[in-house]
Amino acid sequence: MKLSGRILSLVDDAGEVRAQLDGRDVTPDPAAAYHFGVNTDAMISGAACTLGYTGDILGPYFLENFKEVVHKDDIRTGRFQVVVGGDAYGSGSSREVAVVAHTGAGVELVVAKSFQRIFQENMVYSGLPFTTDFGVLDRLRAGEDVDLATLAAELPPFFRAVAEAGGLLPYGSQLLAGTLEPCYPVDVPAQPMNCIEKIVARRAWVGPGKPLGIGAARPGDQILCEAGFRGVHEYTGGMVMALYGEQWPGAPVTRPEQVAAFEDHFVLIDEPTVPDVVKRARLQPARQLRDEMVEACERNGIRLHGPGRAHAAGVCHRLVVEEYALPGDIIVLTDSHTPTAGVLNAFAFGVGSTAMAFALRTGMIPVTVPKTVRVWVEGDAKGLLSPKDLILHLIGDPYFREEQWRASPTDTCVIQLGGPGLDQWNVDELSVLTNMTVEGGLMTGIVEPCRALREFLDGRRPGVELAPLWVEPDADAEYVRTIRVHLDEVPLTVATPGDSRNRQPLSEVSAVEIHNIVIASCTGGSLADLRAADAVLRGRAFKGGVRVTVTPSSAEVFAAAKAEGILDRLAKLGAVVTPPGCGSCIGNGPGIPHAGETTASTTNRNFDRRMGGPGPVYLVSPAVAAASAVTGRLTDPRALAPV
Repeated sequence: MKLSGRILSLVDDAGEVRAQLDGRDVTPDPAAAYHFGVNTDAMISGAACTLGYTGDILGPYFLENFKEVVHKDDIRTGRFQVVVGGDAYGSGSSREVAVVAHTGAGVELVVAKSFQRIFQENMVYSGLPFTTDFGVLDRLRAGEDVDLATLAAELPPFFRAVAEAGGLLPYGSQLLAGTLEPCYPVDVPAQPMNCIEKIVARRAWVGPGKPLGIGAARPGDQILCEAGFRGVHEYTGGMVMALYGEQWPGAPVTRPEQVAAFEDHFVLIDEPTVPDVVKRARLQPARQLRDEMVEACERNGIRLHGPGRAHAAGVCHRLVVEEYALPGDIIVLTDSHTPTAGVLNAFAFGVGSTAMAFALRTGMIPVTVPKTVRVWVEGDAKGLLSPKDLILHLIGDPYFREEQWRASPTDTCVIQLGGPGLDQWNVDELSVLTNMTVEGGLMTGIVEPCRALREFLDGRRPGVELAPLWVEPDADAEYVRTIRVHLDEVPLTVATPGDSRNRQPLSEVSAVEIHNIVIASCTGGSLADLRAADAVLRGRAFKGGVRVTVTPSSAEVFAAAKAEGILDRLAKLGAVVTPPGCGSCIGNGPGIPHAGETTASTTNRNFDRRMGGPGPVYLVSPAVAAASAVTGRLTDPRALAPV
């Protein structure tokens, strides 16, 4: 590659970004203030994602509204050949269309201080070159013809093998043909392992026709593993099956009984309180994507969840916990919040569309074995401190925010949660911990076997013998760090606008006025969440002018909350109560911020404009959301006058 175009440096200074778009080249050094966490919502918005999944469609929308200074088609028309970012480049969603948007805009190389795991995998599997070596920029500026293939040669063995095969799907065809052998050692002696390492070792592929399993898995190993449950939703299903059909036309899906599709991300766009401008922009293209997924499901014998479908409606992550996840499973969906299912002692993580097409046909999924941080929880939450407070406190810690666990560009990391402090919470509540690990730049979270997990699964998986499935860590397993958390030392915590890692004690932001309250999503719409909000609001009223939206996370949750009178009480107070779905979390339903509003949300992600409007979004627990609805500012429930 020779530099025939320009280099775009995504720095913190919005004026400097705009100056580059207006034609002025800059050459900041690696120590410059590059933007932290250039996220997938910034790369390609939820609105643009509804339009399709090809480069010609998405390229003009690449980085639109980034720092409020990038306009539609600025990157392509500006002839930017290289994009440069800071740490945690590619934070957020598993949407592979973020990579497609790069290439559609003419980007041929991405340089960043570090990359987030799913985005990096998507670049490898679809063939977009990337590097953390800023020296490449000097070589390009000097006129050198840089061989981008050498960048792939520096990757770990499995990534190299994929690059040499021409991508993950051609590699999959070789795998199916029986012409491949593992590119990792399989004759590995047993040694102590933590939960994730045990799951990977048990599920490891060791060669054609051979039983699964190796003696041990170690951090950094890249191993092909048997995937259990696999799933897609409307944003991704069409792209997944298009890739699948191009590589394996007419071929059957492997183990279709362990596959489902979910109509959940678009089902609330046409609700009455969604702004007309959103409906005009998103509704028709969203229905087209939905129809593509439905047709693919019918053609391939894949079960379909959604309103009026044969299987229950709800947010995919909640439904996987309710109906599918098993301890010791490897669970993958084309959504970054797949770690929700880690609450059931499973290894659950999000993947891109190419990886899912590979998994559907081969039954396998590539795993870079993560480093593991064990978080040991002790103390009493006193009925107020929530898992939302705890996870915001954890991922905002410099150890996670700065990725101090990282030693190489392809390192990954997970949190393994244990300790007596977990026993006071149920699976609804504990799932918030695993769900939001991805917001801390982590691959996933997993909960060690405990009472709440066993009680939840009792009777939910008929015909399955659960006892042999539970995965306990070995007593002498290794961890990159062990963090002991005493709940008495954790404050009620919020995430301030822009990133879920922007932690701040609630007490320091209690003057922030709130106009829009959202109690919803795979993180904040469980029965436990609705009960927590209801308990705060009993005998109280919403402050005048404050809007409140409540979206249960599944049909089961909706029915239970309805039976307990929660939904009727919230509606009587003036809340907009919707059917189950993803909704405003991604700007597709009631609760989208209006102009000039500040939002307090129980969702998991507060990237700029993600919720469909430009206003600031604070992430809070359900109890804090309810208290804030009463006062019109961020409020500790303990500060409310007694009723």
